[in-house]
Amino acid sequence: MPPHDDEAPASPLALEIEGLSKTYAGGVTALHGLDLRVGAGEFFGLLGANGAGKTTTIGIVTSLCRKSGGHVRVYGHDLDREPAEVRRLIGLCPQEINFNLFETVEDILTNQAGFYGVPRRVARTLITRILEQLDLGAKRRAVARTLSGGMKRRLLIARSLVHDPRLVILDEPTAGVDVEMRRDTWAFLRRLNSEGRTIILTTHYLEEAEHLCDRIAILDHGRLLTVGPRRELLTRLAEEVYLFDLDSTAAGLPPPPPGVRWRTLDPHTLEVFVARDTDLTTLFLRLAEAGLRVRSLRNRANRLEELFLHLTARPAEAPVP
Repeated sequence: MPPHDDEAPASPLALEIEGLSKTYAGGVTALHGLDLRVGAGEFFGLLGANGAGKTTTIGIVTSLCRKSGGHVRVYGHDLDREPAEVRRLIGLCPQEINFNLFETVEDILTNQAGFYGVPRRVARTLITRILEQLDLGAKRRAVARTLSGGMKRRLLIARSLVHDPRLVILDEPTAGVDVEMRRDTWAFLRRLNSEGRTIILTTHYLEEAEHLCDRIAILDHGRLLTVGPRRELLTRLAEEVYLFDLDSTAAGLPPPPPGVRWRTLDPHTLEVFVARDTDLTTLFLRLAEAGLRVRSLRNRANRLEELFLHLTARPAEAPVP
């Protein structure tokens, strides 16, 4: 039986999806009876590999794609009966750059606000605040095609906010963005969420989801694999993997303590597999007794990435014991 999303608050809900299905022409089924709930004010991650059903789900919720079955409600408004109200409540930041590259930043945002009936005077105030928060104030009158790739991404985010939506859906908002701008965007999104805005994020940067999201759902081939609070999901990992930078491992390693496996990757790097809840003090003492000093350590991989790979692995991809 597929998992159900029973962790979200019973009320109020920003998004409620029940039995959502989608079959495209030609018989390709993208969603198989998806059930999902997002509480008001949550920062929610929707993860999955290419073809998992994320884009189809977003397309249906935002009226860009017609569903084959099921129900969608946004802040209690039914998508079938009140599509205009549902669209008004949602701000969508798409993955693709889809604004007019020959318009100015200000015109793009003003026109978008006009589509939602926002008076020009009100829109001007909103646009000024949003541009300043996204460090685009100096580019207000710049033609969009002259912006860097990262600034174009920020403009997509700004455009999703000009009608003051309660639910913001971000589809790969930092794709192709450099590290510094990505971190700045994270800070902005956290602030946006702290102001009471509900955010749904899809991303291939799983570090991004681990840093930002309160709860996470993982889709695979149109089905919900798991959903729950980020911290709770990460407890499913059986072990943590670290890279230790040592003075040298040439003198030989002692036997690892209970609950630990390790191997040398090079004369100075030790890969350490540590069972959950293992006391790392014993590990450091064992190395120190052997005359090995740990200069630094770091996680080998993002923990959410490890969980994602474990949950979505095909049987043929399972590691050989």
